[in-house]
Amino acid sequence: MRAKRDVMQRNEVFRNLLAMAIRSRWSLAAALCAAACLLGPSPSAATDPHQALCTDWQSRHPEWIWCDDFEIDRLSHYFEYDIRHGRFVREDGAGVGASIGMRAEYLPGDPHGGSLHLAFGKTPSGYMRPVDAGTAQYRDIYWRFDLRLQPGWTGGGADKLTRATILSSDRFAQAAIGHLWSGARPDSDPDRLYIDPASGTDESGALRTTTYNDFPRLRWLGAAGGRTALFNPANIGKWFCLEVHMKLNSRDAEDGVLEYWIDDQLEAQRTGVNWIGRYHEYGINAVYLEQYWTSVPLSKVQQRYFDNFVVSTARIGCAR
Repeated sequence: MRAKRDVMQRNEVFRNLLAMAIRSRWSLAAALCAAACLLGPSPSAATDPHQALCTDWQSRHPEWIWCDDFEIDRLSHYFEYDIRHGRFVREDGAGVGASIGMRAEYLPGDPHGGSLHLAFGKTPSGYMRPVDAGTAQYRDIYWRFDLRLQPGWTGGGADKLTRATILSSDRFAQAAIGHLWSGARPDSDPDRLYIDPASGTDESGALRTTTYNDFPRLRWLGAAGGRTALFNPANIGKWFCLEVHMKLNSRDAEDGVLEYWIDDQLEAQRTGVNWIGRYHEYGINAVYLEQYWTSVPLSKVQQRYFDNFVVSTARIGCAR
């Protein structure tokens, strides 16, 4: 209301000055100059513009490991970026509030929609370039991002969405994987997201997997579905903030956690998880944003959008 009154007052001053210019034969330029001197800068000019999420994030949020609001091009920092023939790209208007975001596009007959693979902490190969110093072994991380599906979207959650993992060899063996995806089980609700923790070690901590997605050697630790039917038609076209938490178990304890929130509301949680037994060679060292749709035959081109991707050692929250 105050802003509205300020605008009305400014308009009244301009009208009075314009009338004075006509009566005294001032030039229009002189009238406008006088108005500017009397009124000072406009509210929009006097106020700092809204600070982008990732502006100066290292000093403002020392607990954050990574921040990408896509307003500037940080794509070269990801150790793998699958642009998928130009279908997973930064795009003006694709982000929250018509900002710059990532646009992913699915085509009929092609389950791939592109991916971003971020590495951090100690990794087993120089190929897996970390965005930090590359020495930490993280045992407890959070990551968040905003997600929107295009109006008219059909088919549910499109299966793959995001995961954190422990990359344990140069062949991408995985000691643990914290999935957040749809289609976790054959009887799952396609309108919901599921956390689905998996271990690549035996219960004592010996690494069993030898390569990426080594399904025969994984221990599946129990999926849990979210409360919100995120992909129900009523929610299509809206922005949602998703945050995930993965905490490894302590040595000789079953106290690991995998949980997630939508718009800061807890959706699903698995506690008492024995992720990796006594395994200690690497910590959580990668988070993926991905699109791979295996369960639904596509009949039309469809898009979804990402924005405001953060990885942290503490809760992040959904304030934009």
